Amino acid sequence: MTARKPPRFVPTLTEVVQPAASAQQRLSQEQLVHRILQRIDLTLDRRLREAVARVVLEQTRQLAPALRVQIEVEVAAAVSEALAEEFGPGAGQAGGAPPAE
Repeated sequence: MTARKPPRFVPTLTEVVQPAASAQQRLSQEQLVHRILQRIDLTLDRRLREAVARVVLEQTRQLAPALRVQIEVEVAAAVSEALAEEFGPGAGQAGGAPPAE
């Protein structure tokens, strides 16, 4: 019999294979995932509420001047109409009860 030479490149095992995790380890991993998701949920909920509040506040600040102008226009129109009805033609006649709305 002749001595056989090994091949020049022999594959070697470089990864250590661990046995499957026990049921108790899986359960603890599931519990850990559940606790982390609960914390994320609470933190994310608070952060989202704060972010929405900031955006609403900023939008309100930007909208306020336009609202103020429009409110002034509507109030002036309502006052003008009321004055015209009060002092216009036919004002002060007998039985002149205020108009029903």
